[in-house]
Amino acid sequence: MNQHVDVVTAQGTVRGLRGDDSVVFLNIPYAAPPVGAGRFQAPRPHDPWTGVRNATEPGPNAPQAERRLGRIDMSPYFGPGWIPGDDYLTLNVWTPETAAADARLPVMVFVHGGGFVAGSTRSQVYDGAAFARDGVVLVTLNYRLGIPGFLHLPGAPDNRGLLDVVAALRWVRENIAAFGGDPGTVTLFGQSAGATIVAALLAKPEAEGLFRRAIVQSGSGLGAFTTEQATRVTAAAAAALGVEPGAESFADVPDRRLVEVISELSGIDLRTATHHDPLIGLSPFSVVLDQQPAEAVAAGRGAAVDLLTGTTTEEGNLYLAPFGTLSSSTDADVTAAAARSHREPARLVETYRRARPLASSGELRSAIMGDALFGLGTRRLADAHAGHRTSATYVYSFAWRSTALDGELGAAHTMELPFVFDTATLPELHGPESLLGPDEPPAALATRTHTAWITFARAGDPGWNRYDATHRTTKIIDKKETLADDPRGTELEAWPE
Repeated sequence: MNQHVDVVTAQGTVRGLRGDDSVVFLNIPYAAPPVGAGRFQAPRPHDPWTGVRNATEPGPNAPQAERRLGRIDMSPYFGPGWIPGDDYLTLNVWTPETAAADARLPVMVFVHGGGFVAGSTRSQVYDGAAFARDGVVLVTLNYRLGIPGFLHLPGAPDNRGLLDVVAALRWVRENIAAFGGDPGTVTLFGQSAGATIVAALLAKPEAEGLFRRAIVQSGSGLGAFTTEQATRVTAAAAAALGVEPGAESFADVPDRRLVEVISELSGIDLRTATHHDPLIGLSPFSVVLDQQPAEAVAAGRGAAVDLLTGTTTEEGNLYLAPFGTLSSSTDADVTAAAARSHREPARLVETYRRARPLASSGELRSAIMGDALFGLGTRRLADAHAGHRTSATYVYSFAWRSTALDGELGAAHTMELPFVFDTATLPELHGPESLLGPDEPPAALATRTHTAWITFARAGDPGWNRYDATHRTTKIIDKKETLADDPRGTELEAWPE
């Protein structure tokens, strides 16, 4: 049997590799290499090529520093770090082994997370073979990160990494039919920073018509920086680099130095008279918008797009347990966490204490951090979207607890990903300091979670009741799945509008 498969795209022919149930095409360019001054401009079309382009090996990725999280091994999530090379605005495609060019299969396009500074298509977790096995064309993509991707710069368009995702979606619309996909049935989904990008694209007119459905996993409809906040980061970056705060000056700085300086940008106070820091100091980068995505959606943007959104139940554990600070947190730490994101921290802490009377200080701190980062913005996005009658809204809460770090990691941020991709059996995910811990997760959990995502992509319904702002019906995804109405109402309603 021929192990190679050729597909003709608008830019040229690509040669992929046949596997057991799928054909995979790696490192296909969707935009021109962002080099020199082009690193700070909107993505441009890639030059066509002659002959057949080899798409059987992974390629370079966006400049980034190695990213670690204390004791937990997150390399299957973040990938191997920076693999240098100019031509990194690329994507991977998995398609069923038997798919014909006119199959018109549902398409899912994934945007990775990593705090807007890390991650790539090389992550082991994001293997798309299970999607192809189950009749879906899966696309993963690289986009610009850090300073080239998201620093607000005079003389440059904002959100260049987000514009990369738009360019990839346009590539999908133009080319995915040749891989057996239906360009009219595209689901855009992302996790963490990638989910916040998806939420922003719901609200951006540039992306209108490029996807029919969206999945926002542990992202936020309130995660954007204001221009005032982004300007503070720009000033700090320019000072650290010794250049003027503009695109022309930054164009002369090599990629390696742009990566190195990010570590010098931590700790910037982004709180203003009218806005808190939506990332509570965890990253100096986010999308930069005049209006939060949830507010734009409430006003009517994205009303025609079906939405599935949710969080894990212990998001904040990822930022505490690997560093030993979940168990060592004090009441003062709880108050400090509340003060970073709420104008009445004492009242917020009291609300969480009443809702969780048996919780430790570390558990309260984690809950407040998780809601500041993801929970509140997910609630507001879901409420805003559910206000429209032209599309469906669904909400989940992923509750399965990992036993990693002696059971402290729990249902932390990122925990749902191996189940969504049906890659939970990867050896790299198992062990006392690995994401899924030393114990085997229930085999059926990945099947159920993965199937719900595929069912939503195919038909706009993951298999449970719709969400509305009255009942807030939420699917609790765990060993035993249940439906709950407004399971976090008391806590999330304590946050200001």
